[in-house]
Amino acid sequence: MRTLKKAKERTAEENRQLRDTVTGIIDRVRAEGDAALHELGEKFDGCRREHLRVSREEIEAAKAKLTAQEKADLEEALGNIRAFAEAQRGTISELGDFSPKPGIHLGHRIIPVSSVCCYVPGGGYPLYSTALMLIAPARIAGVARVVACAPAVKGTDQIHYKTLAAMDIAGADEIYVVGGAQAVAAFSYGTEEIAPVDMIVGPGNQFVAEAKRQCYGQVGIDMVAGPSEVLVLADGTGDPEVVAADLLAQSEHAPNAKGLLVSLDETFARDVMKAVEAELAELPTAGIARQSWETYGEVMVADSLAEMAAYANDCAPEHLELNLQDPDTLIPALHNYGSLFIGENTAEVFGDYASGTNHTLPTVRAARYTGGVWVGTFLKTVTHQRMTKEASRKIAPLVKRMAEGEGLAGHAEAAGKRL
Repeated sequence: MRTLKKAKERTAEENRQLRDTVTGIIDRVRAEGDAALHELGEKFDGCRREHLRVSREEIEAAKAKLTAQEKADLEEALGNIRAFAEAQRGTISELGDFSPKPGIHLGHRIIPVSSVCCYVPGGGYPLYSTALMLIAPARIAGVARVVACAPAVKGTDQIHYKTLAAMDIAGADEIYVVGGAQAVAAFSYGTEEIAPVDMIVGPGNQFVAEAKRQCYGQVGIDMVAGPSEVLVLADGTGDPEVVAADLLAQSEHAPNAKGLLVSLDETFARDVMKAVEAELAELPTAGIARQSWETYGEVMVADSLAEMAAYANDCAPEHLELNLQDPDTLIPALHNYGSLFIGENTAEVFGDYASGTNHTLPTVRAARYTGGVWVGTFLKTVTHQRMTKEASRKIAPLVKRMAEGEGLAGHAEAAGKRL
């Protein structure tokens, strides 16, 4: 593997100062409740709301600001997301009666979590697409209480109207104007105005990610997400400008986003680098995208498809694009990615918004051990068993011997009582 452009090493997001800061915020929210949320909201966002929960009047006012096209776009994208979530739900089935031995009846049920908070980040952009991606699969899973939250637009008391409208259209039961680590703490432990939930899902900045890490256990989480990333694998048969556009689409997310290209053709790789510079000269978000690309962008040339696949599996990217003439030949060798985009026609940004798959995906190599948010994120598989008296008596001696072997006399006695 030859490197044409080297990325700066991206270290883990957490550090002692970040951990201590977030711990302090969580402790304040637990001790002071709503008072802490109001003070922190004003400090970080300039928000001075009297009530954190958004009223129906505010929601309707936000939806009234949408153009007919904007509303239609939200509904069409939501339709695709719901349809895919429903199809995924159909693949998850209950196990009613399995018998490893006569008289032993085993099974499992699929039960949705009772409540979830869908955290929609604010940051520099109104990420209303995230509201659809989080709320829709939770609704399809059957979660009884689906709550949404987002920080106020800086210097205001309101969530961005497009985000607020998307939250309602997607089906949120409650919406709150609160963000940051304090939001994670509030929905984990509860305050006077906010009832706690069983799970928190959604991306956020490093403070949100660290708060989810610290509150995990008190509350369930989807994952601890880091900066966005895309890896493009190319054989040189595609369009350099298309690949450049896909790399910059990720780079504009944040200064620490990461765009990577591995090509079998060095000329193609260099053409992509030229195309990146050409697009940056005109891109409205070039301030962020250039910083990200120059710091974390990486371009490499591989000698073979096997080397390319090995690199991809080690990288375990959030988004993996196959800009290959025959992508199907490589797919069986790929097993670490958040979501796969097959062929030049399949832009990663399609998945970001409207094709139907979820865009809340594992980052920073977490794809080695988990996938992204999906309808199953909100479902629990819980087992049960039932035995006849005869089956109980047959298995009891086995269990008694095993318990005695571990030195657990009480376990052995419980089994022995069935004899």
